[in-house]
Amino acid sequence: MDLETALQACRFLHYAAAMVLFGASAFLAVLAPKELAGRLEVRLRFLLTAAAGLAAATTLAWLMLKTGEIGDGWADTLDPSLLASVLADSSFGRAWQWRLAFAVCLPAAFLLGERRLPAIACCSGLLLASLALTGHAAMLSGWPGFLQRGNHMLHLLAAGAWLGALIPLLPCLAMLGEAPPSASAGRALRRFSTAGHVAVSLVVVTGIANTAFVLGHPPADWSSPYQALLAAKIGLVAAMIATASANRYWLVPRIRLARTQTLRLLASLTCLELLLGMGVLGLVSLFGIIEPA
Repeated sequence: MDLETALQACRFLHYAAAMVLFGASAFLAVLAPKELAGRLEVRLRFLLTAAAGLAAATTLAWLMLKTGEIGDGWADTLDPSLLASVLADSSFGRAWQWRLAFAVCLPAAFLLGERRLPAIACCSGLLLASLALTGHAAMLSGWPGFLQRGNHMLHLLAAGAWLGALIPLLPCLAMLGEAPPSASAGRALRRFSTAGHVAVSLVVVTGIANTAFVLGHPPADWSSPYQALLAAKIGLVAAMIATASANRYWLVPRIRLARTQTLRLLASLTCLELLLGMGVLGLVSLFGIIEPA
């Protein structure tokens, strides 16, 4: 595997882990009633722990791969002096100092007893939002750069809240199919519906603003690899929104009419929404290292 492919894979794994961890932990901490949050946490404990470990590991791996890219290839990914130089003397490295600190805080957040879920959501949110300190989101300087980075942070957090929250939503749907249906799962679903509208709206608005900051126009030139991949990303996000709308406005009102069948279809479309989201992250991992043109 060449270094560029490894960096793309690392970016994908990092985005996926950070977004799943942030969205799922925020769902448990904010949207789920306390009793339900405890039940869901037990079911999702392995996934949350694995996501935290992967997010921390890929934070370090991303730094090493970027160092190799700056240097002479794979051998320089393990060069301590070059790693130290990148951390100290580049804008990427200075941003990564913060990101490494947030990654180190993640394991400690799991040890905070009753406060662990808000702490995990906070640490993973900081790790996710700090991605806006590098790459295309850090192209501009001064006030335009400040606005660009702030907008991209909001975009990342909204996307993570949307995508990651779909993970605990699936067992909530299963609990609604129990006899009797779980009342707390029903409350979580209604809260998710409201929060989901906000998250999706923020993803769309901040995504449009991101495109304006980076390109200055819609991605209409398909001969440009960056614009073609960005257009494909927009198409997948539109498909996610269509799927989420079908869930909310077509299936949810029909739960009382045909509970078992509707819940089964709702879970299937939620899985489809997750797969589309992973496709979006795959595209972002590709065009995020391509020069915008």
